[in-house]
Amino acid sequence: MAAPRIPNLNTLRRGRGRGRGGLRGVDDNGTRTTGKDRVVQGTDNDASVSRLSAVELGYLDDPYATALTDPGNATRRLPIINRGTYVRTTAIDQLVAQFLGPYSPDATHKKQIISLGAGSDTRVFRLLASRQPSDLVYHELDFAVNTTAKIHAIRSTPRLQKALGIDSSSQDVTVSEAGDSLHSSSYHIHPLDLRSLSSSTSPEILPSVDTTLPTLLISECCLIYLLPTEAVEVVSFFTERLFPPTTPLGLILYEPIRPDDAFGRTMVSNLATRGIQLQTLHKYATLKAQRTRLHEQGFVSGQAVADIEFLWERWVGEQEKERVSRLEMLDEMEEWQLLARHYCIAWGWRDDAAAFQGWTMLQAQPGDV
Repeated sequence: MAAPRIPNLNTLRRGRGRGRGGLRGVDDNGTRTTGKDRVVQGTDNDASVSRLSAVELGYLDDPYATALTDPGNATRRLPIINRGTYVRTTAIDQLVAQFLGPYSPDATHKKQIISLGAGSDTRVFRLLASRQPSDLVYHELDFAVNTTAKIHAIRSTPRLQKALGIDSSSQDVTVSEAGDSLHSSSYHIHPLDLRSLSSSTSPEILPSVDTTLPTLLISECCLIYLLPTEAVEVVSFFTERLFPPTTPLGLILYEPIRPDDAFGRTMVSNLATRGIQLQTLHKYATLKAQRTRLHEQGFVSGQAVADIEFLWERWVGEQEKERVSRLEMLDEMEEWQLLARHYCIAWGWRDDAAAFQGWTMLQAQPGDV
């Protein structure tokens, strides 16, 4: 396969899948949805199919992937896409693990995660299945069409309920009449267009968020779909309006970069044919721009970034590299390197020196290579 045909880590696949569809007209928050919104809502399907492909081939261990992927869309991805999904997932998992710290039944240091545009992501199930609910509070924000689908999957899948520590008779769980929001002691799903945060000054827009807990924000290819000013306002809602300056706060971003070389231009063009516009891509096109972004948006204690190729080479041990390499023949090394250099993970924090101490030990990519 020639490199110019490769669009991104999520969407390349064998065969054709069906999107999840989208909202029409006006959603429950009063925000008018457009064709572009429905395209963005449908990208969640690409991510879930990529995750399931990586799980079924042995790249990832995720017992919840099947329950959150439409079986009619399940498609085996190409080897470079499976490897990219593996690196993205395990690198973010490592950052999350460093933030949470080792689990101890006696620990009293509760922490909070807020996932922006979470869709069908399975991280909450994997985390809560391995920790006490009193140890972690997890929030997910997304369009109502995506939260409704996820809540339906939870209500119909005992395995997901067990991971969350709930069941159909739990008194601790509240689901809205519309079926698009869920609240329990440790897990909250909020049906929300993130753009509504840009004009909000009230914490009531996100009920049950504890503004005193050390908190980690996660955006996996989410903010990039917003206008640059909207993306800044979403982050500012958390850093300036919701959480006081004394609350330790961190942000993980997973986004494409480097749109201006030959590969990047082809990537952008291929995505545009599907109606996908990466609105902040040119503003935060380089590793340096991503670091500067984090500092400017309030994460002043530290900022770091690395592309997917760097993370594969430096964060994955040699024995694990050998295991992954045996799963599938990867004879497209040049294409893998091109693809992996066009996606990055950035992380920044403001801290009291404790909550994000583990992040200071992680190797980041120097300069802007």
